[in-house]
Amino acid sequence: MASYYKSIMLAFFFIAISLSSMDIGLAARHLLQTSPTLPKPALPTLPPIPTFPTQGNLPPLPTTIPSLPTIPTNIPTLPKFTLPPLPAVTSLPNFPTIPTTMPSIPFFSPPPSTTTP
Repeated sequence: MASYYKSIMLAFFFIAISLSSMDIGLAARHLLQTSPTLPKPALPTLPPIPTFPTQGNLPPLPTTIPSLPTIPTNIPTLPKFTLPPLPAVTSLPNFPTIPTTMPSIPFFSPPPSTTTP
């Protein structure tokens, strides 16, 4: 009984939402159609484009390549670790074997015919 009321309330909720969105859409269209055109603001003037330096004003490129740092050769040794021995397996459980051949299905012989051809 409670689920019946929940479904009715949910249906009324969706109907109310759909009708309210129609009214909002109509009101927005009405406002767009009746609003007067507003004056457009004047755009500010853009600053002048800066001039790029010419070939003579560039600093000279370096002629020597700086040396790279050296990689250390004395790598510390890592500690050795050993795993514990596995427990001895005394016996494995017996699993059933899967047959590899199809068993033969016995067929009965057909009943004798009552009429002779």
